[in-house]
Amino acid sequence: MELRTYWKILIRRWWLIVAPAVVVAIHVAVSYAPPGTVYQVVMRFTAGTQPAGLSEDYDRYYSWLTSEYIANGLADAADGNIFAQAVAARLAAAGHEGIAANDIQPAIVTDNAQSILVVYLTWPDAEQSVAVAEAIVAEMTTNGAAYFPQLEGIEPAVRLQDTPTPVPLPPGLRAQLMGPAIKIGLAFVVGVALTLLWHYLDPTIREAEELESIGLDVLAQVPRN
Repeated sequence: MELRTYWKILIRRWWLIVAPAVVVAIHVAVSYAPPGTVYQVVMRFTAGTQPAGLSEDYDRYYSWLTSEYIANGLADAADGNIFAQAVAARLAAAGHEGIAANDIQPAIVTDNAQSILVVYLTWPDAEQSVAVAEAIVAEMTTNGAAYFPQLEGIEPAVRLQDTPTPVPLPPGLRAQLMGPAIKIGLAFVVGVALTLLWHYLDPTIREAEELESIGLDVLAQVPRN
């Protein structure tokens, strides 16, 4: 079937395509609520170890090199579920039992720039974001050896450089439009599917090509007007 044939089918019952989209658009207009404001807390950490005592030049080199390894390794560890479980346990001990590890892990994004470890926490509640950030700081600065045994006995191996402060992040235009756009787009797809299904089930013959496709010759056509 050629594309123009599909086009004729869709144009013939265009109202069936438009109707679901109109219904969904009205529903979206009535019930739509813009995404709420989320909060982001940015925590920067420095990491390092004590000099090994080899020599002044070597100590300086290896200390800086080790700090990069620690920042990189802890950045990967903070993305994991074990770290999120440890943070959730600290929150529960502080009286925030309702915050689960499955909520914490996707809210954490990490990065590192040489010796600087950066942890981004995105959370829907400003007050809770501070509590979660403080638990992250406590876990990161006091329990590094739980993730890397090489840090055992080194205090402090990780130090916080910023006070955890939530900053509101209003939803972008894409976040506000994607939900309604996807709903209306799916409604159009449903309308097209219904139109093609109707055509498939409809026994009516409207085009001479349909008769010719089953082996019948068309001798004449009566015009509509």
